[in-house]
Amino acid sequence: MSTAKKEYKRITTKTLVEMKKNGEKIAMLTAYDYTMAKIVDNAGIDVILVGDSASNVMAGHETTLPITLDQMIYHASSVIRAIERCLVVVDLPFGSYQGNSRNALESAIKIMKETGGHAVKMEGGSEIETSITRILTAGIPVMGHLGLTPQSIYKFGTYTVRAKEEEEADKLKEDALLLESLGCFALVLEKVPAKLAKEVAKSLTIPVIGIGAGNGVDGQVLVTHDMLGMTHEFHPRFLRRYLDLFSEMKGAFENYISDVKSEDFPNDNEQY
Repeated sequence: MSTAKKEYKRITTKTLVEMKKNGEKIAMLTAYDYTMAKIVDNAGIDVILVGDSASNVMAGHETTLPITLDQMIYHASSVIRAIERCLVVVDLPFGSYQGNSRNALESAIKIMKETGGHAVKMEGGSEIETSITRILTAGIPVMGHLGLTPQSIYKFGTYTVRAKEEEEADKLKEDALLLESLGCFALVLEKVPAKLAKEVAKSLTIPVIGIGAGNGVDGQVLVTHDMLGMTHEFHPRFLRRYLDLFSEMKGAFENYISDVKSEDFPNDNEQY
């Protein structure tokens, strides 16, 4: 017998922990601009991630590495102005927190003050423990990210599934427990075996949100442009396309071009 899900007027970090405790899955999507964020929030999404994937999706870079802190602030500020209900998490970009905890704190404070965002996300485990601790000490919520960490792509050399071998899987489990003990409010697991992800989710009291990590976790995240079929060249196994906007938008643009060139647009009813 199913039970009615609690209605949340506003999603907070505490809400997500409560959702896990109640067995309610968490839905998370990316957004990088006001218009998209307005639609996503209005649909009832729980979490918007202002991801450094904006480097790929919005700017056309091959990796997430080139995007800057100021660019992330621009995108996050645009998103915050649109939302009414969901939690907004902002990625700390590459180079803004690795290896220097003071720089990490300054970066996180800058994001929180200049965007109005609700939390930051950081990639890595024990390697960035000092940075996470320093940010949390300032009262800034942190979402962790383990498994495939795109900011380390040149170290991995590939975007294939991570933690398939026992040694790396053990390290991931240790890091997950560490992030929870430090005080992270949630964790993203990217591109890891479903069995491992389920084990990690069960071992933690904080929610685990997966992308390419199976259905045994506490929620899912996708890049909005991917699930809408706008980035049509990208075909990973974990991606479900809910629309084919590339084809639909291309068709609309072609019709517009044709109407302009044939002088069908604007017609008598479309001019003053």
